[in-house]
Amino acid sequence: MNNIDNETGNRIQQWLGTEYDDDTVAQVQKLVDNNEETELIDAFYRELEFGTGGLRGIMGVGSNRINKYTIGKATQGLANYLKKQFPNQTINVAVSYDCRNNSQELGHLVADVFSANGIHVYLFKELRPTPMLSFAVRHFKCQGGVMLTASHNPKEYNGYKAYWNDGGQLVAPHDKNVIHEVNAIQSVNDIKFERDSHNITLVEEDFDRIYIEENKKLSIHPEAVSAQKDLKIVFSPIHGTGIIVPKMLSAWGFTNVQVVEEQIKSDGNFPTVIYPNPEEEEAMTMAKQKGQALDADVVMATDPDADRVGLAVKNHNGEMQLLNGNQIGSLLIYYVLSSKKEKGDLQDNDFIVKTIVTSNLMTDIGDSFGVKNYETLTGFKFIGEVMTKLEGKENYLVGGEESYGFLVGDLVRDKDAVNACAFIAEMAAYFKTQGKTVFEVLLELYENYGFYQEKLISLTKKGKAGADEIKQMMADLRANPPQSLGGIKVKEIRDYSTSIAHVLADGTKTPIDLPKSDVLQFITVDGDVISARPSGTEPKIKFYCSVKEELASSDAYEQVLIKLEDKVKNIMADIVKD
Repeated sequence: MNNIDNETGNRIQQWLGTEYDDDTVAQVQKLVDNNEETELIDAFYRELEFGTGGLRGIMGVGSNRINKYTIGKATQGLANYLKKQFPNQTINVAVSYDCRNNSQELGHLVADVFSANGIHVYLFKELRPTPMLSFAVRHFKCQGGVMLTASHNPKEYNGYKAYWNDGGQLVAPHDKNVIHEVNAIQSVNDIKFERDSHNITLVEEDFDRIYIEENKKLSIHPEAVSAQKDLKIVFSPIHGTGIIVPKMLSAWGFTNVQVVEEQIKSDGNFPTVIYPNPEEEEAMTMAKQKGQALDADVVMATDPDADRVGLAVKNHNGEMQLLNGNQIGSLLIYYVLSSKKEKGDLQDNDFIVKTIVTSNLMTDIGDSFGVKNYETLTGFKFIGEVMTKLEGKENYLVGGEESYGFLVGDLVRDKDAVNACAFIAEMAAYFKTQGKTVFEVLLELYENYGFYQEKLISLTKKGKAGADEIKQMMADLRANPPQSLGGIKVKEIRDYSTSIAHVLADGTKTPIDLPKSDVLQFITVDGDVISARPSGTEPKIKFYCSVKEELASSDAYEQVLIKLEDKVKNIMADIVKD
C-alpha cells in the first residue's frame, strides 16, 4: 500500500483498535487484507467534516464515512455544546429520520447519545420529513434538533442535519462552535452511547395532525380549493417521507389526489430511480407519465426527506412540462403576493427571500408589489437565519431557492415540500377559477417581467482526487477569470470568498454584505448572471447560468426559448471545463 500516507495509515490502525466493535474492526481488516487501497484512502484520508450544516457522506466503516462512530462523535460534540450554552436547565432536542438505509438505526443512536448526556429527546416513532423536525423543535420549545438524512443524494449516502432552538440549521456562531466541540473529541471512549430511556419521549402519529392544521391556517384562498376540490393531482414521494403529502392535501380539501403506486413504499434503495432527486428529469418520469395519462392539472414529487418538490404542469400544447426551481419559486411568490394584495393583506413590513444563485425574476416580482427582498448565500438555512433575525420586526411571506426548496409562511425555518405542495395545489386551483392554467400564468410573468431562462450544470468529482480537482478549478477561475462568456463581455466579478465585487471597466471594488463563501459570480454587460460554486453536501462543483430576454407575447414563447437556450449553451461552453 505504497500510496497510503502516514496520517491515513494511523487512522486505519486506530480503527483496528479495541475501542471499536468487532464487526467494524473485521470490515477494516478485510479491506487491509484485500489490499483495497483506493477504498482505504477514501474512507480514512480525513475525518468526515462536521460542516456548517452537519455531516453528509457515504455509509461504511472509516473516519470519512457515515457510521455509528462518526454520528456518535457529532452528537456528543453537539451535546457538549448544548450543555455549555444552556447550563443548569433542562435541555430538549428533537430527533427524526427519513427512509434511507440505516436512518432509523442512526436516529435511535443519536437519541441514545443525547439521553446518555442527560438531554431529553423527542424522538419520532416513525420516519418523517425534515420540515417536521424543524416544526417539532419549535413546537416542543427544544434547544436543538437532529435530522438523519442525505436529502436527495444517491442511495449510498446518509447524513446528519443539526438544528438550533429557532428550528433552523446551525448558523454562525453556533455552527463553528459546534464544529470545535466535535473536533475536540479525540477518542471513541469520550462518546456516551448508553441509552437512558427515561430521557426519551416518542413523538406519535397524532403529531401529524398538529403540523397539518397549523399549515392549513396559512391557506389564502380556501374558497378556490372548495370550488376546485376535484383538481387532478398526481403525487409521488419517490420512496421517501413525502407520503404525508396526500394527508396534507386531503386536509386542505383536495379530493382527487392520485399517487404513483410504484413509488409509495419507503425504500432507501430507491429502486425505481437513478437518483431520488426531483431536480432530475429522470426522477420525475413515472409521475409525469401518470399525469399525462390522467390529464392531470399538476404533477408533484418530493425527495426522500420531503424538503424539495418537483412540479410538472400542462403546457400550451397540452403536454406535461417540468418546471425548474426558479419557475416554481417565482410562481409561488407571485401567487402569494398577488393574492394578499387582492385581499388587502400586504403590509409595509412584509418581505420575501431568495439565494444569490436563484432567479432575479423573484426580485422583480417582489419589487412590483412593493415588497422588500432579501438575498442570502446558497442554502435554505440562510433564509431561515433572516427569518429568525427579523422575527417580530418584519413579516416573512415566502421564500425559495433554485434547488427546488420553498416555504410559505413562517411555521418552520427550513424548506418545506409538504407545505409547498399544498400551496402549489391551491395556486393551481385559484388560477383555474380564473380560467387560467399554471403554465399560462408563467407566460404572463415572462411577458410582464421578462423571459428568464436558467440552467444548472453539475460536475461530480468523487473522493480525495475529486475534492482536490474542484479546489483547483475554483483557483483557476480566480487566477484567470473569463473576460467574456459566450461572446458577451463580463462587466463585474463577485468573489464571495473575499466579499468583493469588482467592476472591470473602471476597476471599482465594493464590499459584498454577506458572509464569506466559496462562490464566484460573473455578471455580463447583458445582465446575465453566471455562478460557480462547489457543493457543500455532494462531491460536485456547480455552474449556474441565468439569462433574460423580452417576451412581447406568449405566441413568441418557442422562438425566444430557442434563442435563450442557445445563449445559455454558448455561455456554459466557455466556463464549464471538464
